[in-house]
Amino acid sequence: MELSGFPTSSDIYLEADGKKIAVVQSYTARASKTSQTVEAFGESEPVAIIPGQNNYVLTLKRLYATDDAISDGISFYDLADFSLVICKPDRKVIYSGCQWSDIEEDGQLGAMVAESVTILASKRMEVQE
Repeated sequence: MELSGFPTSSDIYLEADGKKIAVVQSYTARASKTSQTVEAFGESEPVAIIPGQNNYVLTLKRLYATDDAISDGISFYDLADFSLVICKPDRKVIYSGCQWSDIEEDGQLGAMVAESVTILASKRMEVQE
């Protein structure tokens, strides 16, 4: 019995220049905001909070380069300004403007698999399917 709508590794992938370059087994995402409080003299609590920029940090587990990416000679270390696409049953979540900040490899030399890659994304958007 097959479950429909259940995400598989082909539903989480990296994309660069419009091409799927790697599939991802799993991910964790953390969003934070650099907000600031506004304090007023004589007040015991802030009078306002000014929203700041959003920061997105994602940890990707078990990345596999696609056959096309391997034939193009892709290296995870050379990736810059790429996107992470997460397909959900009713929408796609796209993190764009990505840069990697940490790569952990484990396995055979020359294998096009990365165990863990931490990326920073500049934007996050959801697209309804």
